[in-house]
Amino acid sequence: MPKVSEEYLQARCAEILDAAVSCFARSGFHKATMRDIVRKSGLSAGAIYNLFSSKEEIVAAIAARRHDEERRVFLDALEQPTAVRSLEAIRDYFLGELNNPKQRMRRRVTVQLWAEGQHDPQLKKVARDTFAKPYKLLREVFLQGQRRGDFSQRIDAGGMARFLIATFHGLVLQAEWDESLVMKHQLDIFNIFLAAIAGAGPVSPDEEIA
Repeated sequence: MPKVSEEYLQARCAEILDAAVSCFARSGFHKATMRDIVRKSGLSAGAIYNLFSSKEEIVAAIAARRHDEERRVFLDALEQPTAVRSLEAIRDYFLGELNNPKQRMRRRVTVQLWAEGQHDPQLKKVARDTFAKPYKLLREVFLQGQRRGDFSQRIDAGGMARFLIATFHGLVLQAEWDESLVMKHQLDIFNIFLAAIAGAGPVSPDEEIA
């Protein structure tokens, strides 16, 4: 049997994951079947089962792909000259894409994952990672901003990371439930919030909170 390249395998995986996202978003995790994914992908059942043995493995791979994408966004943001610019880059990626139909479809699958994670231990771990990894990276953005003097030491970096992630997750749910949601309004509010926390500035050493 001829060997296939890594690029070929990655391309096949991407096709399978894209097909699975479409099936899960349309029919729900439970109703969508591996046969549906085979049909949507246009690949053979053998080609899919050689890479993924179950829907759970496919869900985990979808989440892992998303994590890799988000990790690159955060790492690029950390290279910005100021923490404000870092948060603006993160804002543009997360909020700017919520009105994108393809991204909303992906987020619909994420919402399903949150629900399924309440009952399935394997999916619960995947769901936790959808929070834990962005939290760690976003917390580092705030810590870096404090080291640069962009933000007051009064701001708890971990608490701020949790607050922003909770805000984004809430908007993901609202975007799913309410198609009239206007993301521009949320972007305007985020800009006001960002200006407020950046305007706090550093505090003197005797005022800093450990």
